[in-house]
Amino acid sequence: MPPSSQEETPDQNSPVSQPHDAPIEVGGPYAYYVLAVLFVVYVFNFIDRQILAILLQPIKEDLQVSDTAMGFLTGFAFAVFYAIAGLPLARVADRWVRRSLIALSLATWSLMTAASGLSRNFTDLALARVGVGIGEAGCTPPAHSLLSDYFPPEKRATVLAVYACGIYVGVGLGFWLGGWLNDAFGWRVAFMVIGLPGVAMAVVVRFTVREPPRGMSERTAATSRAYGLGETWRFLTRLPSGRRISLAAAFQAFVGYGLAAWIPAFFIRLHGMTPGELGLWLSWITGIGGAIGAFSGGWLADRWVRDQPKARAYISLVGALCSTPFIVAALVLDNTTLALLSFFPANVFGTMWIGPASSIVQDLAPPAMRATASAVFIFILTMIGLGAGPQTVGILNDLIGTPDAIRYSLLGVGVSTSLLSAVFFWLTGKTLEQDLTAKQRLG
Repeated sequence: MPPSSQEETPDQNSPVSQPHDAPIEVGGPYAYYVLAVLFVVYVFNFIDRQILAILLQPIKEDLQVSDTAMGFLTGFAFAVFYAIAGLPLARVADRWVRRSLIALSLATWSLMTAASGLSRNFTDLALARVGVGIGEAGCTPPAHSLLSDYFPPEKRATVLAVYACGIYVGVGLGFWLGGWLNDAFGWRVAFMVIGLPGVAMAVVVRFTVREPPRGMSERTAATSRAYGLGETWRFLTRLPSGRRISLAAAFQAFVGYGLAAWIPAFFIRLHGMTPGELGLWLSWITGIGGAIGAFSGGWLADRWVRDQPKARAYISLVGALCSTPFIVAALVLDNTTLALLSFFPANVFGTMWIGPASSIVQDLAPPAMRATASAVFIFILTMIGLGAGPQTVGILNDLIGTPDAIRYSLLGVGVSTSLLSAVFFWLTGKTLEQDLTAKQRLG
């Protein structure tokens, strides 16, 4: 059972109520500076994570490995360590200075991305990607927690959606820079050039981001007690809305990561494009389309939620349903230009869920639990989405075994899991109102 809802006065010397500077205005100019910095950090996160996709075909040919092996490299090799490391690091974030954890994590994954370019074989590259995954695990849970303190609850979906736009800007830049650098200098140089600038950004985070009091945005002091990982897991997964939003996001991530990992190979293999040529197209399709979708999903949800408490679940549902026909068009059209253009609205609708879904988790969790709750949420969607999505497509490619196998693999994954995620978004809306009282019960 959850502990008493009685709040305790925070001890300013406790690890939970970490040191912080002079009073900070909730939603004020400095809060927007922090949002901008964390947005850039997330851009670096996804440049380093997704550059592998545009380099997948050259690496496969150079290292002489199968699609199943490359699916492992883009999926579970990263996802398992990312998801598992995220849980203890989130507990650190709920006890320590969140900005310092983000800075250390950024420096770690940036160096490991650069080290990927030194790989002599598949094993070296897999180990480097494991290092990237462990480093990136310390980014989003503390960032979600910080932003939830810096901005009021009624702006939460929009703010987290703006932060999430860093995914799509990062993916777009990764496609463009990775493709261009590969064509000009090779895939090894691409990793090194992309990785190193993140170290400088880590210094910016450490010395310019201030640590706010936990619970500041709700004008209430966070309890000084710390919630254990098991307690947080039980709290989130025992709530019907907590389980359902996690599964809905996981299945939507299954689609997103499966497509992101294999769409470059699809256009290279079946449409005869080079990585550099394709990277230029995918940079704006993914970057602009994804950013429009992520921002509009959060913005619409925050405005509709004033009249409809279920709005954040329903906006996500609409996005999942509307993305499906455009995914199909992108994969079945023979005209390369039309296929690429169809991928743009698929990205717009397919990214509308991320701000609303993330904000639902932050709304459900009390302030002192938010980073760990975010990590539990990310663990579920990462293992199902990032881990199994690319891996499933790679296995299906090898099982089907025909030159156009990748088309059918992506169609099966894209359609089935988009519709499955829509079902779970709808189910989330059915129980969301009553489950939002859980924070008051837990304190």
